[in-house]
Amino acid sequence: MNARLINAVPGAAVVALALAALEVAGRTGLIKAAIMPPTSEIARVLWRLLSTGAFVDPMVQTLTILFVAYAIACLAGIALGVAMGWFRPISGLLEPLVEILRTIPKPVLLPPLMLFLGLGDPMKLFIVALAAFFPVLINTVQAVRAVDPVQIDTARTFGHGTVATLTRVVLPASAPLILAGMRVSLGIALVLVVLAEMMAGTGGLGQIILDTEHSFKARETFAWLVILAVVGFALAMLFDWMERRIAFWNAPRQQ
Repeated sequence: MNARLINAVPGAAVVALALAALEVAGRTGLIKAAIMPPTSEIARVLWRLLSTGAFVDPMVQTLTILFVAYAIACLAGIALGVAMGWFRPISGLLEPLVEILRTIPKPVLLPPLMLFLGLGDPMKLFIVALAAFFPVLINTVQAVRAVDPVQIDTARTFGHGTVATLTRVVLPASAPLILAGMRVSLGIALVLVVLAEMMAGTGGLGQIILDTEHSFKARETFAWLVILAVVGFALAMLFDWMERRIAFWNAPRQQ
């Protein structure tokens, strides 16, 4: 723990210097306050949002969509990825479709999805889950295919069937690469849920950020952006904590 705190000091110092530079630039007129308010003014608005609890409802709404869609994407991606990685006929059947769909930029699907599914939660869940699905799927397929054949042969020698081999050998050996795909998907999911909220205008952090921008409330806009950044950072830290416990044998040693 102490080593991690010490390693975090340089990064925290860089952030502090950047905030101080923005404060000086805003106060001296190097940057127009209407475009980029001084850090202290953003901090005052941020404190008001935090102290009144105004941030809770939008954040809960965004995180609910995010977690539900992310869970669906991870479960589906891992299940289908294991099937495609283990059973070659399934891979041959589905791989062309996967390659076609995964290359489509997911934000361009928002307008047609809004027509078919409306502006509510189903549309947000679908686009976020779809965007988060493919990194997990691709990493899972590659991870399963990369498992050492010696490990699989050893499991079969000890009488393990397909299910036991998959659950006791293949999945543990594939865990680090699967988790890497899940990490990428988490960032993509956060981007897509905010973008979907901006386009739908039906609540959440995305709608509030867009509304304050359209109202030329620069201080409020940046305050909400800070909240969104903290949410993203907290999710990354939570994922690190989870990864160290799931794939503990693959955790890097602290220097």
